[in-house]
Amino acid sequence: MVLGRLAKRGWMNWFPCCMPVDDKNHIASYEDSIIHQYKNANSPTQFANISLKTDSSRRRYIATEIEKFGKGNISAQAFTFRELCVATQNFDCECFLGSGGFGKVYKGHIKSKNMDVAVKQLDRNGFQGTKEFLVEVLLLSLLRHSNLVNLVGYCSDGDQRILVYEFMPNDSLEGHLLELGPDQKPLDWYTRMKIAAGAARGLAYLHETANPPVIYRDFKSSNILLDENFDPKLSDFGLAKLGPTGDRTHVSTRVMGTYGYCAPDYACTGKLTVKSDVYSFGVVLLEIITGRRVIDSSRPSEEKNLIKWARPLITDKKKLHLMADPLLRGNYPMKALYKALTVAAMCLQEDASTRPLISEVVTALDYILNIKKHEDDHKEETAEDTYKSPPALQTITSHVDRIASNKPKCVRERY
Repeated sequence: MVLGRLAKRGWMNWFPCCMPVDDKNHIASYEDSIIHQYKNANSPTQFANISLKTDSSRRRYIATEIEKFGKGNISAQAFTFRELCVATQNFDCECFLGSGGFGKVYKGHIKSKNMDVAVKQLDRNGFQGTKEFLVEVLLLSLLRHSNLVNLVGYCSDGDQRILVYEFMPNDSLEGHLLELGPDQKPLDWYTRMKIAAGAARGLAYLHETANPPVIYRDFKSSNILLDENFDPKLSDFGLAKLGPTGDRTHVSTRVMGTYGYCAPDYACTGKLTVKSDVYSFGVVLLEIITGRRVIDSSRPSEEKNLIKWARPLITDKKKLHLMADPLLRGNYPMKALYKALTVAAMCLQEDASTRPLISEVVTALDYILNIKKHEDDHKEETAEDTYKSPPALQTITSHVDRIASNKPKCVRERY
Protein backbone atom coordinates (compact mmCIF):
# COMPACT_ATOMS: atom_id res chain seq x y z
CA MET A 1 0.00 0.00 0.00
CA VAL A 2 1.26 3.44 -0.93
CA LEU A 3 0.60 4.93 2.51
CA GLY A 4 2.52 2.15 4.26
CA ARG A 5 5.57 2.71 2.05
CA LEU A 6 5.45 6.48 2.55
CA ALA A 7 5.23 6.01 6.32
CA LYS A 8 8.19 3.63 6.39
CA ARG A 9 10.34 6.13 4.52
CA GLY A 10 9.37 8.80 7.07
CA TRP A 11 7.87 11.10 4.44
CA MET A 12 4.69 11.58 6.42
CA ASN A 13 6.41 13.34 9.32
CA TRP A 14 6.48 16.68 7.55
CA PHE A 15 2.83 16.71 6.49
CA PRO A 16 0.92 19.62 8.16
CA CYS A 17 -1.70 19.13 10.82
CA CYS A 18 -5.26 20.36 10.54
CA MET A 19 -4.31 23.96 9.84
CA PRO A 20 -7.26 26.38 9.62
CA VAL A 21 -7.79 28.51 6.55
CA ASP A 22 -7.21 32.19 7.35
CA ASP A 23 -9.25 34.07 4.77
CA LYS A 24 -9.99 37.74 5.36
CA ASN A 25 -12.47 37.73 2.48
CA HIS A 26 -14.67 34.93 3.76
CA ILE A 27 -18.35 35.28 4.53
CA ALA A 28 -18.81 34.32 8.17
CA SER A 29 -22.00 32.40 7.47
CA TYR A 30 -24.53 32.30 4.71
CA GLU A 31 -26.65 29.59 6.30
CA ASP A 32 -29.64 31.94 6.60
CA SER A 33 -29.20 33.29 3.09
CA ILE A 34 -29.98 32.00 -0.35
CA ILE A 35 -28.02 28.74 -0.15
CA HIS A 36 -29.51 27.63 3.17
CA GLN A 37 -33.02 28.06 1.80
CA TYR A 38 -32.05 26.46 -1.48
CA LYS A 39 -30.77 23.44 0.43
CA ASN A 40 -33.33 22.89 3.17
CA ALA A 41 -36.60 24.28 1.90
CA ASN A 42 -36.29 24.23 -1.85
CA SER A 43 -34.19 21.36 -3.15
CA PRO A 44 -32.96 21.41 -6.77
CA THR A 45 -35.78 19.03 -7.68
CA GLN A 46 -38.12 22.01 -7.46
CA PHE A 47 -36.59 23.32 -10.69
CA ALA A 48 -37.59 20.20 -12.63
CA ASN A 49 -40.71 21.91 -13.98
CA ILE A 50 -38.72 24.71 -15.65
CA SER A 51 -38.47 22.76 -18.91
CA LEU A 52 -42.26 22.72 -19.16
CA LYS A 53 -42.55 26.50 -19.14
CA THR A 54 -42.73 28.80 -22.16
CA ASP A 55 -39.71 30.98 -22.97
CA SER A 56 -41.31 34.12 -21.54
CA SER A 57 -42.43 32.40 -18.36
CA ARG A 58 -39.00 30.79 -17.93
CA ARG A 59 -37.36 34.19 -17.92
CA ARG A 60 -39.80 35.52 -15.34
CA TYR A 61 -39.43 32.35 -13.28
CA ILE A 62 -35.62 32.55 -13.20
CA ALA A 63 -35.70 36.24 -12.28
CA THR A 64 -38.24 35.51 -9.53
CA GLU A 65 -36.17 32.61 -8.15
CA ILE A 66 -32.97 34.66 -8.06
CA GLU A 67 -34.77 37.54 -6.34
CA LYS A 68 -36.58 35.17 -3.96
CA PHE A 69 -33.52 33.24 -2.83
CA GLY A 70 -31.11 36.12 -3.01
CA LYS A 71 -33.06 38.44 -0.70
CA GLY A 72 -31.18 41.35 -2.24
CA ASN A 73 -27.78 39.68 -1.77
CA ILE A 74 -27.28 38.93 -5.48
CA SER A 75 -24.57 41.27 -6.66
CA ALA A 76 -24.47 39.95 -10.23
CA GLN A 77 -26.06 42.22 -12.82
CA ALA A 78 -28.91 41.03 -15.04
CA PHE A 79 -27.88 41.77 -18.63
CA THR A 80 -30.14 41.76 -21.66
CA PHE A 81 -29.18 39.63 -24.64
CA ARG A 82 -28.84 42.81 -26.69
CA GLU A 83 -26.28 44.22 -24.24
CA LEU A 84 -24.17 41.09 -24.52
CA CYS A 85 -24.43 41.09 -28.31
CA VAL A 86 -22.96 44.59 -28.26
CA ALA A 87 -20.26 43.53 -25.79
CA THR A 88 -19.15 40.58 -27.96
CA GLN A 89 -19.73 42.19 -31.37
CA ASN A 90 -22.65 39.82 -31.99
CA PHE A 91 -20.63 36.88 -30.64
CA ASP A 92 -18.10 37.36 -33.41
CA CYS A 93 -15.69 34.50 -34.11
CA GLU A 94 -12.76 36.83 -33.44
CA CYS A 95 -14.00 37.15 -29.85
CA PHE A 96 -14.23 33.37 -29.43
CA LEU A 97 -12.12 32.05 -26.52
CA GLY A 98 -13.05 28.37 -26.31
CA SER A 99 -15.80 25.83 -25.74
CA GLY A 100 -16.74 22.85 -23.60
CA GLY A 101 -19.69 20.70 -22.62
CA PHE A 102 -21.49 23.84 -21.40
CA GLY A 103 -21.22 25.78 -24.67
CA LYS A 104 -18.99 28.58 -25.98
CA VAL A 105 -17.05 31.41 -24.32
CA TYR A 106 -16.40 34.80 -25.89
CA LYS A 107 -14.36 37.80 -24.84
CA GLY A 108 -16.45 40.94 -24.43
CA HIS A 109 -16.24 44.49 -23.18
CA ILE A 110 -18.91 46.10 -21.00
CA LYS A 111 -18.73 49.81 -21.76
CA SER A 112 -20.87 50.83 -18.79
CA LYS A 113 -18.36 49.16 -16.46
CA ASN A 114 -15.32 49.78 -18.67
CA MET A 115 -14.17 46.22 -18.16
CA ASP A 116 -13.29 43.16 -20.22
CA VAL A 117 -15.37 40.08 -19.50
CA ALA A 118 -15.70 36.43 -20.50
CA VAL A 119 -19.19 35.64 -21.75
CA LYS A 120 -20.21 32.00 -21.40
CA GLN A 121 -23.18 31.10 -23.59
CA LEU A 122 -24.70 27.83 -22.46
CA ASP A 123 -25.50 25.35 -25.23
CA ARG A 124 -29.27 24.84 -25.38
CA ASN A 125 -28.65 21.16 -26.17
CA GLY A 126 -25.79 20.72 -23.70
CA PHE A 127 -25.77 18.81 -20.42
CA GLN A 128 -25.92 21.97 -18.31
CA GLY A 129 -29.46 23.29 -18.22
CA THR A 130 -31.44 25.84 -16.26
CA LYS A 131 -30.86 24.08 -12.94
CA GLU A 132 -27.10 24.26 -13.34
CA PHE A 133 -27.40 27.85 -14.53
CA LEU A 134 -29.30 28.81 -11.38
CA VAL A 135 -26.84 26.99 -9.12
CA GLU A 136 -23.91 28.89 -10.62
CA VAL A 137 -25.59 32.29 -10.36
CA LEU A 138 -26.66 31.66 -6.77
CA LEU A 139 -23.37 30.24 -5.55
CA LEU A 140 -21.02 32.72 -7.19
CA SER A 141 -23.15 35.65 -6.07
CA LEU A 142 -22.67 34.64 -2.44
CA LEU A 143 -19.22 33.11 -2.34
CA ARG A 144 -16.34 35.58 -2.53
CA HIS A 145 -12.69 34.56 -2.50
CA SER A 146 -9.56 35.63 -4.34
CA ASN A 147 -9.25 32.12 -5.81
CA LEU A 148 -12.81 31.93 -7.13
CA VAL A 149 -13.75 33.59 -10.41
CA ASN A 150 -15.93 36.69 -10.01
CA LEU A 151 -19.39 36.53 -11.57
CA VAL A 152 -20.16 39.92 -13.12
CA GLY A 153 -23.66 39.10 -14.34
CA TYR A 154 -26.03 36.81 -16.20
CA CYS A 155 -28.68 36.81 -18.91
CA SER A 156 -31.87 34.74 -19.09
CA ASP A 157 -33.63 36.39 -22.03
CA GLY A 158 -35.96 33.90 -23.73
CA ASP A 159 -34.11 30.62 -24.00
CA GLN A 160 -30.70 32.27 -23.60
CA ARG A 161 -28.62 31.18 -20.58
CA ILE A 162 -25.51 33.32 -20.40
CA LEU A 163 -23.00 33.90 -17.60
CA VAL A 164 -20.63 36.88 -17.56
CA TYR A 165 -17.35 36.53 -15.66
CA GLU A 166 -14.34 38.70 -15.07
CA PHE A 167 -11.88 38.18 -17.92
CA MET A 168 -8.82 36.07 -17.10
CA PRO A 169 -6.02 37.09 -19.52
CA ASN A 170 -3.95 33.91 -19.18
CA ASP A 171 -6.80 31.52 -19.99
CA SER A 172 -6.77 28.14 -18.22
CA LEU A 173 -4.14 25.94 -16.60
CA GLU A 174 -4.89 23.33 -19.25
CA GLY A 175 -3.75 25.69 -22.01
CA HIS A 176 -0.38 26.37 -20.35
CA LEU A 177 0.22 22.84 -19.15
CA LEU A 178 -1.38 20.31 -21.49
CA GLU A 179 -1.99 22.25 -24.72
CA LEU A 180 1.23 24.23 -24.95
CA GLY A 181 1.74 25.92 -28.32
CA PRO A 182 5.11 25.95 -30.11
CA ASP A 183 5.70 29.60 -29.18
CA GLN A 184 4.53 29.28 -25.57
CA LYS A 185 6.96 29.14 -22.69
CA PRO A 186 6.32 26.21 -20.30
CA LEU A 187 5.38 26.98 -16.72
CA ASP A 188 8.34 26.91 -14.33
CA TRP A 189 8.31 24.92 -11.11
CA TYR A 190 7.51 27.85 -8.83
CA THR A 191 4.57 28.99 -10.96
CA ARG A 192 3.19 25.45 -11.05
CA MET A 193 3.31 25.15 -7.27
CA LYS A 194 1.85 28.65 -6.86
CA ILE A 195 -1.08 27.65 -9.07
CA ALA A 196 -1.57 24.40 -7.16
CA ALA A 197 -1.51 26.20 -3.79
CA GLY A 198 -3.95 28.89 -4.95
CA ALA A 199 -6.38 26.35 -6.39
CA ALA A 200 -6.20 24.42 -3.12
CA ARG A 201 -7.05 27.62 -1.21
CA GLY A 202 -10.13 28.06 -3.37
CA LEU A 203 -11.25 24.52 -2.50
CA ALA A 204 -10.44 25.08 1.18
CA TYR A 205 -12.71 28.13 1.20
CA LEU A 206 -15.54 26.07 -0.31
CA HIS A 207 -15.01 23.11 2.02
CA GLU A 208 -14.13 24.70 5.34
CA THR A 209 -15.17 28.37 5.34
CA ALA A 210 -18.48 28.31 3.46
CA ASN A 211 -21.37 27.28 5.68
CA PRO A 212 -22.76 24.86 4.64
CA PRO A 213 -19.74 23.50 2.75
CA VAL A 214 -19.73 23.40 -1.04
CA ILE A 215 -18.42 20.40 -2.99
CA TYR A 216 -17.04 21.61 -6.31
CA ARG A 217 -17.44 18.23 -8.09
CA ASP A 218 -15.68 19.26 -11.32
CA PHE A 219 -12.13 20.15 -10.31
CA LYS A 220 -9.88 19.85 -13.40
CA SER A 221 -7.16 21.81 -15.17
CA SER A 222 -9.53 23.42 -17.70
CA ASN A 223 -11.61 24.89 -14.84
CA ILE A 224 -8.62 26.63 -13.25
CA LEU A 225 -8.31 30.08 -14.84
CA LEU A 226 -5.21 32.27 -14.58
CA ASP A 227 -5.00 36.04 -14.17
CA GLU A 228 -2.23 38.33 -15.43
CA ASN A 229 0.06 37.18 -12.58
CA PHE A 230 -0.79 33.48 -13.08
CA ASP A 231 -2.79 33.46 -9.86
CA PRO A 232 -5.50 30.79 -10.20
CA LYS A 233 -9.27 31.10 -9.87
CA LEU A 234 -11.76 28.25 -9.92
CA SER A 235 -14.54 28.59 -12.48
CA ASP A 236 -17.60 26.71 -13.75
CA PHE A 237 -19.74 25.91 -10.69
CA GLY A 238 -22.65 24.36 -12.56
CA LEU A 239 -22.05 20.93 -11.00
CA ALA A 240 -21.34 22.17 -7.46
CA LYS A 241 -23.35 20.61 -4.62
CA LEU A 242 -23.92 21.66 -1.04
CA GLY A 243 -22.08 19.29 1.28
CA PRO A 244 -23.45 17.26 4.19
CA THR A 245 -24.37 19.01 7.43
CA GLY A 246 -25.09 17.82 10.94
CA ASP A 247 -24.68 14.07 11.37
CA ARG A 248 -24.71 13.35 7.65
CA THR A 249 -21.45 11.98 6.25
CA HIS A 250 -22.15 12.36 2.55
CA VAL A 251 -24.55 13.59 -0.11
CA SER A 252 -26.12 10.98 -2.37
CA THR A 253 -26.35 12.21 -5.93
CA ARG A 254 -26.14 11.17 -9.54
CA VAL A 255 -22.51 10.71 -10.53
CA MET A 256 -21.33 13.65 -12.63
CA GLY A 257 -17.95 15.10 -13.45
CA THR A 258 -15.13 14.45 -15.90
CA TYR A 259 -13.73 11.00 -16.58
CA GLY A 260 -10.34 10.49 -14.97
CA TYR A 261 -10.81 13.19 -12.32
CA CYS A 262 -13.69 11.52 -10.50
CA ALA A 263 -12.93 9.82 -7.16
CA PRO A 264 -13.44 6.01 -7.35
CA ASP A 265 -15.60 5.91 -4.21
CA TYR A 266 -17.95 8.55 -5.63
CA ALA A 267 -18.02 6.97 -9.08
CA CYS A 268 -19.00 3.58 -7.64
CA THR A 269 -21.64 4.67 -5.14
CA GLY A 270 -22.78 8.24 -5.83
CA LYS A 271 -21.83 9.15 -2.24
CA LEU A 272 -20.30 12.60 -2.50
CA THR A 273 -18.02 14.17 0.16
CA VAL A 274 -15.39 16.90 0.26
CA LYS A 275 -12.82 14.10 -0.04
CA SER A 276 -14.16 13.54 -3.58
CA ASP A 277 -12.76 16.97 -4.45
CA VAL A 278 -9.48 16.12 -2.71
CA TYR A 279 -9.03 13.13 -5.03
CA SER A 280 -9.66 15.34 -8.07
CA PHE A 281 -7.11 17.80 -6.72
CA GLY A 282 -4.57 14.98 -6.50
CA VAL A 283 -5.15 14.19 -10.18
CA VAL A 284 -4.57 17.82 -11.20
CA LEU A 285 -1.47 18.08 -8.97
CA LEU A 286 -0.06 15.03 -10.74
CA GLU A 287 -0.79 16.69 -14.09
CA ILE A 288 0.99 19.83 -12.90
CA ILE A 289 4.07 17.87 -11.85
CA THR A 290 4.29 15.54 -14.84
CA GLY A 291 2.86 17.68 -17.65
CA ARG A 292 0.72 14.69 -18.66
CA ARG A 293 -3.03 14.41 -19.15
CA VAL A 294 -4.88 12.09 -16.80
CA ILE A 295 -6.16 10.19 -19.86
CA ASP A 296 -3.99 10.37 -22.99
CA SER A 297 -4.81 7.94 -25.79
CA SER A 298 -1.78 9.07 -27.79
CA ARG A 299 0.65 7.46 -25.33
CA PRO A 300 1.68 3.78 -25.12
CA SER A 301 -0.94 1.52 -23.51
CA GLU A 302 0.86 1.38 -20.15
CA GLU A 303 0.98 5.19 -20.01
CA LYS A 304 -2.50 6.12 -21.25
CA ASN A 305 -3.86 6.39 -17.69
CA LEU A 306 -1.75 8.80 -15.64
CA ILE A 307 -2.77 7.38 -12.25
CA LYS A 308 -1.97 3.77 -13.22
CA TRP A 309 1.34 4.85 -14.71
CA ALA A 310 2.28 6.89 -11.64
CA ARG A 311 1.37 4.45 -8.84
CA PRO A 312 4.39 2.11 -9.15
CA LEU A 313 6.81 5.02 -9.69
CA ILE A 314 5.55 7.11 -6.80
CA THR A 315 6.51 4.41 -4.29
CA ASP A 316 10.14 4.26 -5.45
CA LYS A 317 12.15 7.31 -4.45
CA LYS A 318 14.90 6.45 -6.93
CA LYS A 319 12.42 6.78 -9.82
CA LEU A 320 10.58 9.90 -8.76
CA HIS A 321 12.71 12.16 -10.94
CA LEU A 322 11.29 10.27 -13.95
CA MET A 323 7.88 11.75 -13.16
CA ALA A 324 8.90 15.40 -13.50
CA ASP A 325 7.76 17.16 -16.67
CA PRO A 326 10.69 17.05 -19.16
CA LEU A 327 9.87 20.66 -20.06
CA LEU A 328 11.13 21.67 -16.61
CA ARG A 329 14.62 20.56 -17.74
CA GLY A 330 15.51 19.63 -14.17
CA ASN A 331 14.98 23.18 -12.89
CA TYR A 332 13.28 22.30 -9.62
CA PRO A 333 14.39 21.41 -6.07
CA MET A 334 14.52 17.62 -5.89
CA LYS A 335 13.28 17.73 -2.32
CA ALA A 336 10.28 19.80 -3.41
CA LEU A 337 9.49 17.25 -6.15
CA TYR A 338 9.49 14.44 -3.58
CA LYS A 339 7.21 16.38 -1.25
CA ALA A 340 4.78 17.39 -4.00
CA LEU A 341 4.48 13.78 -5.20
CA THR A 342 3.85 12.70 -1.61
CA VAL A 343 0.96 15.18 -1.37
CA ALA A 344 -0.44 13.85 -4.66
CA ALA A 345 -0.15 10.27 -3.39
CA MET A 346 -2.05 11.18 -0.22
CA CYS A 347 -4.86 12.85 -2.19
CA LEU A 348 -5.16 9.89 -4.57
CA GLN A 349 -5.78 7.22 -1.92
CA GLU A 350 -8.72 5.00 -2.88
CA ASP A 351 -9.88 4.96 0.74
CA ALA A 352 -11.43 8.41 1.15
CA SER A 353 -10.84 8.43 4.92
CA THR A 354 -7.06 8.41 4.41
CA ARG A 355 -7.06 11.44 2.14
CA PRO A 356 -6.05 14.71 3.87
CA LEU A 357 -8.27 17.72 4.33
CA ILE A 358 -7.70 20.30 1.63
CA SER A 359 -6.55 22.86 4.24
CA GLU A 360 -3.77 20.44 5.16
CA VAL A 361 -2.82 20.28 1.48
CA VAL A 362 -2.67 24.10 1.40
CA THR A 363 -0.19 24.12 4.29
CA ALA A 364 1.91 21.42 2.64
CA LEU A 365 2.07 23.29 -0.67
CA ASP A 366 2.98 26.56 1.07
CA TYR A 367 5.89 24.69 2.64
CA ILE A 368 6.92 23.26 -0.75
CA LEU A 369 6.85 26.75 -2.28
CA ASN A 370 9.51 27.83 0.21
CA ILE A 371 11.90 25.01 -0.63
CA LYS A 372 14.78 26.55 -2.55
CA LYS A 373 17.06 24.87 -5.06
CA HIS A 374 20.43 24.18 -3.40
CA GLU A 375 23.51 22.33 -4.53
CA ASP A 376 22.78 19.58 -2.02
CA ASP A 377 19.21 19.01 -3.26
CA HIS A 378 20.06 15.46 -4.20
CA LYS A 379 21.14 14.51 -0.69
CA GLU A 380 18.96 12.13 1.27
CA GLU A 381 16.59 13.88 3.67
CA THR A 382 17.97 13.79 7.22
CA ALA A 383 16.22 13.74 10.58
CA GLU A 384 17.15 17.42 10.93
CA ASP A 385 15.36 18.22 7.65
CA THR A 386 12.26 16.51 8.96
CA TYR A 387 12.52 18.39 12.25
CA LYS A 388 12.52 21.72 10.36
CA SER A 389 9.36 20.79 8.45
CA PRO A 390 5.94 22.11 9.48
CA PRO A 391 4.02 20.53 12.39
CA ALA A 392 3.48 16.79 11.92
CA LEU A 393 0.07 15.63 10.89
CA GLN A 394 -0.35 13.40 13.94
CA THR A 395 -3.75 11.96 13.16
CA ILE A 396 -2.87 10.85 9.64
CA THR A 397 0.64 9.73 10.64
CA SER A 398 -0.70 7.50 13.40
CA HIS A 399 -3.33 6.15 11.04
CA VAL A 400 -0.66 5.43 8.43
CA ASP A 401 1.52 3.71 11.00
CA ARG A 402 -1.42 1.54 11.99
CA ILE A 403 -1.97 0.54 8.39
CA ALA A 404 1.71 -0.27 7.93
CA SER A 405 1.86 -2.41 11.10
CA ASN A 406 -1.35 -4.31 10.34
CA LYS A 407 -0.91 -5.07 6.68
CA PRO A 408 -2.40 -8.59 6.78
CA LYS A 409 -5.58 -7.27 8.41
CA CYS A 410 -5.85 -4.18 6.25
CA VAL A 411 -8.21 -4.34 3.32
CA ARG A 412 -8.50 -1.33 1.06
CA GLU A 413 -12.04 -0.08 1.53
CA ARG A 414 -14.35 0.71 -1.37
CA TYR A 415 -17.58 2.52 -0.67
